[in-house]
Amino acid sequence: MRQIPVCEPVLGREELKNVADCLKTNWISSKGKYIQEFEKGFAKFCNAKYAIATTSGTTALHLALASLGISKGDEVILPTFTMAATVFSVLYTQAKPVLADIELDTFNINPAEIEKKITKRTKAILIVHLYGHPCEMGPIMDIAKNNKLFLIEDAAESHGAEHMGRKVGTFGDISAFSFYANKIITTGEGGMVVTNNKTLAKRAKILKDMAFDPEKRFLHLETGFNYRMTNIQAAIGLAQLKKINDYINRRRHNAFLYNQLLENIAGIVLPTERLRSKNVYWMYAILLNKKFGFSRDELRKHLMQRGIETRDFFIPMHRQPFFKKLGISSIRESFPIADDISSRGLYLPSGTGLKVNDIQYIAKQIKALHKLVKNENYAY
Repeated sequence: MRQIPVCEPVLGREELKNVADCLKTNWISSKGKYIQEFEKGFAKFCNAKYAIATTSGTTALHLALASLGISKGDEVILPTFTMAATVFSVLYTQAKPVLADIELDTFNINPAEIEKKITKRTKAILIVHLYGHPCEMGPIMDIAKNNKLFLIEDAAESHGAEHMGRKVGTFGDISAFSFYANKIITTGEGGMVVTNNKTLAKRAKILKDMAFDPEKRFLHLETGFNYRMTNIQAAIGLAQLKKINDYINRRRHNAFLYNQLLENIAGIVLPTERLRSKNVYWMYAILLNKKFGFSRDELRKHLMQRGIETRDFFIPMHRQPFFKKLGISSIRESFPIADDISSRGLYLPSGTGLKVNDIQYIAKQIKALHKLVKNENYAY
């Protein structure tokens, strides 16, 4: 039976060539030419001054927060609808994550909800450009400026996404990207901190390398981390970076094809792309409503039986039992938008390597299930 994964990397000859070069020269660890080349290249791609490579998107987020001096007693406002790594990164600093609800169309944090959560202890706003669509940065930047708060961007899923003609990762004080295998470009595991602030960049470089004194090895300036990307990972990343614009174009083309094939199916809400924004469609995320006739989970089962892998949406952070135990959310708080979309959202196969006939096949199977709605004898 035909098998279509939800997402998989696209790797080529240059990645293999670069890795072989690392092995031949013995530059396999956190030193070597590919680290600096990848950092410089990614900074240039983002139109930023500095980029610092790390071991993952999660460590990039933690490093970003630590570089800002976020610590115990501080509060950081972030969306409840995100991947848990966003919350974990705040917990690593011993600061308190403060959850906010999201917008219905983009699934990104609602600026109005941010303002409701600000207290005397608020130190930063941590936004997430979710599933490839940028946040509405104008009002968010105003809130941060008016309240003298740091602004951090979690851009793990949104390489190359744009808002008002500007790439994500450059609106705030500092940002973090992920290069996990399912991201638009990959290093297998890996991440990147991006900033235009020279002082923050210098501090991030020191902290990620065990906080060694740049002038005297084995003299440590403070608590540091081993968040060093390997030269092998950077070698893969540099090869990927050369193809990033092509990869983004392919994801957008795939999304437009999905739109054409699914737009007239009742009960399916397609992903949005707001004016002044460029969605890179890291995942092609749809919502189902009652008009479709089957639930999200029923559709996922139907597609899996036909070799099509999907994922349901993130479980909001306020619904996570562990975070409830920590007091991150309480029964007095409500997050209606996040609860709504998480119960009826899924994303379809979204990898860069999807073929036109793959997308046509997926759409055909969705349409076939939808046609069964009027068949009263059909029991899924």
